[in-house]
Amino acid sequence: SSGINAEYGIKGTAVAKKVREALREEIQEIQETLPEFTPGLTVVQVGDRPDSNVYIGAKIKACKEIGIEGTHLKMPPTTTEEELVGEIERLNNDPNVHGIILQVPLDCNTGIDEALATNALSPSKDVDGLTDVNAGRLSRGDLKRCFTPCTPSGCMVLIEEAGVDVKGKNVCVVGRSKIVGAPMHDLLLWAHGTVTTCHSRTPDLGYHIKQADVVVVAAGKKELVKGDMIKPGAVVIDCGINPEPDATKKSGVKLWGDVEYGAAKEVAGYITPVPGGVGPMTVALLMRNTVTSAKRMNGITSPHKPIRSYSTIAGRQFPPAARSFSTAASLGLRALRFLKK
Repeated sequence: SSGINAEYGIKGTAVAKKVREALREEIQEIQETLPEFTPGLTVVQVGDRPDSNVYIGAKIKACKEIGIEGTHLKMPPTTTEEELVGEIERLNNDPNVHGIILQVPLDCNTGIDEALATNALSPSKDVDGLTDVNAGRLSRGDLKRCFTPCTPSGCMVLIEEAGVDVKGKNVCVVGRSKIVGAPMHDLLLWAHGTVTTCHSRTPDLGYHIKQADVVVVAAGKKELVKGDMIKPGAVVIDCGINPEPDATKKSGVKLWGDVEYGAAKEVAGYITPVPGGVGPMTVALLMRNTVTSAKRMNGITSPHKPIRSYSTIAGRQFPPAARSFSTAASLGLRALRFLKK
């Protein structure tokens, strides 16, 4: 199906699939004229955290699907800071490696400074966008020379998929982490949104959210944002992943978002579910950043293949609580047709 379902949910799984398909086609097209073109991504891991192994496995799997040479470099928990930085510098100088990720948190007992190790990455290969250089360029609006963190970038694609231009819109970001909240604010600002950032010290959170045409929540707190805080017709992007034990689930765990989904979907114009919303986009945008890096290093300036495949239809059926409001219409929300699976 398309990236939008009948309940106004933005399905990140479907959109991420379209991103991956477009990247695979793009690599194949480039290889027609440049046969040796193969983007390379290396994930550096220190130790053996089970959750990190799962995340890395998903990244390597996506690499294979798209045509990226994915490498998992696992270092022992006894690795010293000097050894880790030395390995990173080797990768910085390897012309076949276009993207490098340092999987955090590090699983070691040698006192490695994660910030120092992260900043050892060459900014031109920092496809997670977490070095101070890339963060600084993003904060200054130098988008053509930086990599942006993958979760906020994925959120921007989902907002675009909903047919929304944030230019001139009131936007609220809940959370200010360096991985999601802060770069999300910057991306929305340079897309010409009027951005308010809320956090744990913000009084009357609901007041600020209620003003927003677009809300991005990355607070790490289960159902922090209630349905009655949402402006009717608003676009709601939920980055939260809050696991709780649940014996009824095959995995034994149920994931909750930062937004009260059941109530919010009755008010929002579009909303991302958890799971299946923002999560799949993070890996997809990591793949896109890796291909971008490979293109830059090969002097290829063409833009990425577009992923959007919806038609603009006049009018749209709003959720019950939003039908008497014009907010969604003013946002330019468009009905999307379903794609064949």
